[in-house]
Amino acid sequence: MEKKENRFLVLAKRMSRNTNAMIGLAIFVVLVLSIIIVPMVSPYDYSKMDVTALHQGPSAAHWFGTDDLGRDIFTRVFYGGRYSLSISIAAVAFSTVIGLFLGATAGYFGGNYDTLVMRSLDIIQAIPSILLTIIISAALGVGIDKTIIAISVGTIPSNVRLLRGTVMQTRENQYLEAAEAIGCSVPRRILKYVIPNSCSPLIVSATMGIAKMILELAALSYIGLGVPASIPEWGSMLSNARGFLRDYPYMLVFPGLFIALSVLSLNMIGDGLRDALDPKLKD
Repeated sequence: MEKKENRFLVLAKRMSRNTNAMIGLAIFVVLVLSIIIVPMVSPYDYSKMDVTALHQGPSAAHWFGTDDLGRDIFTRVFYGGRYSLSISIAAVAFSTVIGLFLGATAGYFGGNYDTLVMRSLDIIQAIPSILLTIIISAALGVGIDKTIIAISVGTIPSNVRLLRGTVMQTRENQYLEAAEAIGCSVPRRILKYVIPNSCSPLIVSATMGIAKMILELAALSYIGLGVPASIPEWGSMLSNARGFLRDYPYMLVFPGLFIALSVLSLNMIGDGLRDALDPKLKD
């Protein structure tokens, strides 16, 4: 237990020395807190239409202005952020779990099983990621659960390959031979020794993967294949604003700005984690 705590403290210490990572973390924390709090305290309902307030520009009453139905964009941006972030995190979790299982087992067992898994993933990777996402989304239909599956499938091959390569190096260590000698079962060896000592690259990949999922989710919603139109997800807000870009550009600017801030902060955190987890880095 003490060793795990020490490793965590070392990671936190290394991260704290990375200015860009700390800036990214600060931006992301403020963003998440705002997404949670603002819809709770806002005097406007994200879905309530007001025909007397159509296309009002940013003002003291409506900080981000109103859309073509008189809905408050400030409230909708922060409320929609709940969906954008939660769906993206869920998609990363799904692809990471699948990647952990296939990568760990393929790297550990090798042989025909490894060949079957990797050739199957080659087929998936032969299709451009965004095209694969669109195909799956069109086949499954509109819905939050279906969208999570659609945007996560394309990232599974990279997660599998990343973990598989690390596991193939880890399985040669003597502590695994010792565990086998004392009768430790294969599932226990994989769960207790192989995965914990191989998943550092996957942690970095998952952090940056959230940023990628935000972009893919926005792209899907923009073309009408993501979440239901009634949900103010950032991509659907961009889609709704494209017809008013010339006359009311603020309708597109604010959702786009929050997408950019989210992606930027997560990439900065991911870069910091990658440096902090580098075994060559000295404390």
